[in-house]
Amino acid sequence: MKLNYKRTILVGFAFFLISAFWQAYDATIPVILTNKFGMSQTWSGVIMALDNILAVFMLPLFGALSDKCRSKHGKRTPFIVIGTIIAAVAIFSLSFVDNAQLRNIEPVAGIDEPAALSVIYDAQKDTQLQTPDGESYVLADMYTREEFMEIRTEATLDVDGKQVSPYTNYVVPARQAYAAAKTAENPTPLILFVALLLLVLVAMATFRSPAVALMPDVTVKPLRSKGNAVINLMGTAGGILVLVLGMVFATSAVRNQLMSYNLYYGVIAGLMIVSLVIFLATVREPAWAEQMRKDSLKYGIEEEQETDSGDKRKLSSGEKRSLIFILASIALWYFGYNAVTSKYSVYAGNILNMDYNTTLLIAQGAAILAYLPAGMVASKLGRKKTIMAGVVMLTVAFGAASFLRAGSPVMLMNVLFALAGIGWATINVNSFPMVVELCSGGDVGKYTGFYYTASMSAQIVTPMLSGFFMDMDGVGMTVLFPYAAIFAGLAFLTMAMVKHGDAKPEAKTGLEALDIDD
Repeated sequence: MKLNYKRTILVGFAFFLISAFWQAYDATIPVILTNKFGMSQTWSGVIMALDNILAVFMLPLFGALSDKCRSKHGKRTPFIVIGTIIAAVAIFSLSFVDNAQLRNIEPVAGIDEPAALSVIYDAQKDTQLQTPDGESYVLADMYTREEFMEIRTEATLDVDGKQVSPYTNYVVPARQAYAAAKTAENPTPLILFVALLLLVLVAMATFRSPAVALMPDVTVKPLRSKGNAVINLMGTAGGILVLVLGMVFATSAVRNQLMSYNLYYGVIAGLMIVSLVIFLATVREPAWAEQMRKDSLKYGIEEEQETDSGDKRKLSSGEKRSLIFILASIALWYFGYNAVTSKYSVYAGNILNMDYNTTLLIAQGAAILAYLPAGMVASKLGRKKTIMAGVVMLTVAFGAASFLRAGSPVMLMNVLFALAGIGWATINVNSFPMVVELCSGGDVGKYTGFYYTASMSAQIVTPMLSGFFMDMDGVGMTVLFPYAAIFAGLAFLTMAMVKHGDAKPEAKTGLEALDIDD
């Protein structure tokens, strides 16, 4: 009995297009909201949390609806088709609304253009502004118009032994304040933009659960772990491809902070549609699901059923405490990690003055290389110790990144993100198995819900909370990495309290004893 890798890869195109979408969404939407609409980090965080808020309610709903679907094309395929098409059209439509707002701020859209800098200065010279470091200032007290018009993106100043970017500290906040004022004068583009965002997020939520459920539908139970690994690699491939596209389009370049996203979003939408076409042309859901059922009968595999009177056991008081501490740890490291992933594209442009695509690509590549070794290490040392090592890596990476600014070595940030990627993979591979290790077979779905409640709740709150701190007077955007490091460090403390949930070595029986080379 061996996994059909070709079939699993084809099924994985649904995950491929989902990951491609989210990579583009997370990298560009915060930049648009802050740079073009002049939105604060707090409100940008609120909008970036909408997908997780919707997911809490919609993922279980559409997963259950797809279970009841009796289409001739299968239970999951109709949801994948409809959701993908709506999402692709909607995200491409976003670029036209984005362009409408770009026209609103056209007088200041020229990066490094003296005329644009003159307009910014005249509009904001007497406004109370704030640097990314949280320092309040009045533009007219810092520069004359002529001096302000001479500022360029690549210029840095040595202030008290620290490299400071006048563009990041003074031009960017003034331009964003100008954009916020124009948005207040004409809020129609923002209203349309948020409405389309909601449509995109709802469309993506309609087929995420059905896409997740498809792999188990067509894969017999003993091979589902291997199938899930293939699916995750397909999703990672989608994210990496979009990072490469971001490098091609230079979406993270400082000169493109106010770029038009027509072509870029068009390519992303096209990539989603092409992936869907490959999926539809190759995946035969009803036939493959029926083959899975026949194989299950052939090999004498009985699917576990979740029933109210099933074989369930109650947790001991120690196991309950361990479960609570595991779930607390999950929430805490998501508080740290998701804050960075949701805000780094803005942070890289405003604080570091560097390309975020390359850095994120390195982090993902490091994570891919770490997936299998992380599982192997856990089988030797145990899941808890392996996870705690990953949390230490995450804390060190974020803590060290706190000290980097514009002019810091790019290679150093890349190394730190590689370390963070390895740490995150080490945590991710082993944390979910620790949760379900504590439950009986009939409770796997319930405990899976515990895991996602902890992780998604953190992802709802942390973009808003981190944005709130980044907007505080005297604090500013540089709080991002200390914030992430503190939450990762807290996760280490709660994980140290866990006493149950490590793998229990058991002798293989039945089919597992014969399953040597698959």
